[in-house]
Amino acid sequence: MGGSHNRTKQSAIVRGVSKDFATAISTYFGTRTPDFESASGSHASYVAALRAHGTEVEVLPELKGHPDCCFVEDTAVVIDDTAIILAPGHPNRIGEVETVASHLSKTMDIMRLDGGTVDGGDIVFMDDAFLIGRSTRTNDEGIDSLSSIIKGHDYNVEVVDVPKSTLHLTTVCSSPRDGTIVYSERDLDVTDIKGFAEELIGVPADEAYAANTLGYPDDRVIIASGFPETRKRLLDSSFSITSVDMEPIMQADGSLTCLSVFTN
Repeated sequence: MGGSHNRTKQSAIVRGVSKDFATAISTYFGTRTPDFESASGSHASYVAALRAHGTEVEVLPELKGHPDCCFVEDTAVVIDDTAIILAPGHPNRIGEVETVASHLSKTMDIMRLDGGTVDGGDIVFMDDAFLIGRSTRTNDEGIDSLSSIIKGHDYNVEVVDVPKSTLHLTTVCSSPRDGTIVYSERDLDVTDIKGFAEELIGVPADEAYAANTLGYPDDRVIIASGFPETRKRLLDSSFSITSVDMEPIMQADGSLTCLSVFTN
């Protein structure tokens, strides 16, 4: 999910990069074979950035035989003291779920979907509501089941159709502060999201990857490095920016939010 439900991000879990990262799923952004060593370096920089922003990070070990396991976001979403265990839409990802559920059950209540599929990458918190993306990984049955749980926690739900040009909703939009959405001009029409935020910051088509951001209180934001126009637009909107080299993670279709589940 593109941010914790209150954006404070006091604690998070991440998972180490699999040594089998070369066989991770890569459909949308990859230009070369994913590389374990370089991805591990980016992952370490990512963890350091979270900690520098005050997040207490717990690093879970890699899961052997699960090359996409570092993208832990897809397995769960946390609201208050409840972890909602999700059902990833790609069969290669299903085996990652139970270890995360077992870990989270030590400190919080656990709820599960009644049916369908939902990737955590299709969930964006937007002030008093959760945006859920209908995508190739998240279907209507899963959306209905997740919506019921979210509404039971007194949050609203809005459904956004994710274009076939991209993987997840968080890939093409994020909400780094109250009332703001950063979105990919290539993949989303303003009419699809204008009712959800007072401020819309578009990311140009050739920097679509940079629409995935991690916001913190006091207008601080973590972004992927190498996207100068996105950086300029965020600076113009009074954000304080930290950049992380995400290029090795991008090779397996991963983004900033993919690498963590915020637990508080």
